[in-house]
Amino acid sequence: MSHLAYLGVLAFVLFGSAWLELVLRARVFSRARRLVLTLVPVVALFCLWDLYAISAGHWSFDPARTTGIRAPGDIPVEEVLFFVVVPIASLLTLEAVRSVRRWEVGDEPPGACADGVRLEDGPRAGAPRARAPRAGGPS
Repeated sequence: MSHLAYLGVLAFVLFGSAWLELVLRARVFSRARRLVLTLVPVVALFCLWDLYAISAGHWSFDPARTTGIRAPGDIPVEEVLFFVVVPIASLLTLEAVRSVRRWEVGDEPPGACADGVRLEDGPRAGAPRARAPRAGGPS
């Protein structure tokens, strides 16, 4: 079973953060285009770096800890999955914090947020409500 060690760690990371999608409404998987645009440069860059490092002999992978399935360029498939799973877990965490804290990052479409609150979320119990401007006062 030690050949599944790397995959086990990746599964632990993914399942340890996947619940954020449902429970805290991280909405990472529901925005597929955004997710793909985030992952493609990361996966491409780090796979190229791995190809270089493996060919130059800077590092290698213990065959006893991997499945033996190789991606093109002799990179273990677990390594490629690492470049997918870890960014997804990071995005899930970031978006979950944004959802709970109601942070606006600035990449939302115009009019999607008011005072840092996503309008589609609406007010939540216990969350501060956005104040309406006073009549005759500054807006």
